[in-house]
Amino acid sequence: MSLLGPAAGTDVRTAYRQCEQITRQQAKNFSYGIALLPADKRRALSAVYAFARRIDDIGDGTMAAQDKLAALSKARTEVMSLASAGAASPRIAGDPVLIALRDAAARFPIPIVAFGELIDGCEADVRGVSYATFADLAHYCRCVAGSIGRLSFGVFGSSDPARAAPLADALGVALQLTNITRDISEDLGNGRVYLPAEDLERFGCALIPPAPGEPAVLKGDLDALIRFEAKRAQEWYATGLSLLPLLDRRSAACTGAMAGIYLRLLARICAAPQDSLDHRMSLPAGQKALVAASALAGMARRRRPGAAIAGPQEGQA
Repeated sequence: MSLLGPAAGTDVRTAYRQCEQITRQQAKNFSYGIALLPADKRRALSAVYAFARRIDDIGDGTMAAQDKLAALSKARTEVMSLASAGAASPRIAGDPVLIALRDAAARFPIPIVAFGELIDGCEADVRGVSYATFADLAHYCRCVAGSIGRLSFGVFGSSDPARAAPLADALGVALQLTNITRDISEDLGNGRVYLPAEDLERFGCALIPPAPGEPAVLKGDLDALIRFEAKRAQEWYATGLSLLPLLDRRSAACTGAMAGIYLRLLARICAAPQDSLDHRMSLPAGQKALVAASALAGMARRRRPGAAIAGPQEGQA
C-alpha cells in the first residue's frame, strides 16, 4: 500500500506521469530499457531517474559552486526525509518527483540512502576533485553510477539479493566508465579530468583544462589510453552482466538493453578513439530500439532449457 494513502492517489498518478515524461525526454539511453518493464516498475524507475536527473542537473548547471553545494545539500535533506515525512510535509507537497519517489519507495525496497552517495559524487564534481589512481576513480563511479545500479535493483528485485546487489553496483561502474571514455573532451572543456593520473602518466598523456579564452590541451598517445580505459570498462561489464540471470525476465531485458546500448557505444569508441575526442559519440535511435528488442527476445529465449544469454554485438540487431 502507498504511504500517501488512497486520498492522494490522483496526485500520485500525476506525479508519476511527470517523472515518466522527464525520463522519455532526458534519458536518451535508459528510456529504451525502462520501456520494457511492467507498468509498476516502469513508474518506480522513472521516479528514481527523475530525482537522479535533478541531482545531475544541479552539478552540471551554471550556478556558482557554493550555490550548487547548497542546492545539493537541500536535495539531500529532501530525499532523506522520505522515510519519515508525511504527505503534507512542505518538502513533499507540491513536488511531483518527491511524491512519486516516496510512493515508489513504499511499493519497492528502494535503498533511498544510495541517493546520498550520488550526491557525494556530484559534490566531488563541483569541488573539482581529480583522481590519482583507478581505485580513487572506482569509488567515484560507485557513488554516481553504482548508486543508480543499487537503486534500480531495489525496483527489479532478485532471486538472490545478496549476490545480485554488488553485481548491480559493478554494472553501474561499467556504464560510468563508458561515459568517462566518451566524454573526455567535453569534460575537459568543463574543467574536469576523470581519467586517473596514473593512467595518463602510463601513456604519456596530458589533459589540461582550458584557461579563459584558450583551448583545452590534449596530447600524448590518447588512442592507446582510450582503448585501455575501454578494455577496463568491458571487464566491469563482464562482471555486471552476471546480474541478468538473477532478475525476472522483464527486469533482465531492461538491464540488458541499457548495457547493450552502452556496449555498442564502447565498441564505436574503441574503433575510432580520435572521433570520440572530436565529438560526442552516440547511437542512432533505430539502433537503440533494435538493441532493446534484442534484449527482450534474448530474455524470452532464456526461459527455454539450455538457452544461452548473449549480449548484442556491434553490427547485429
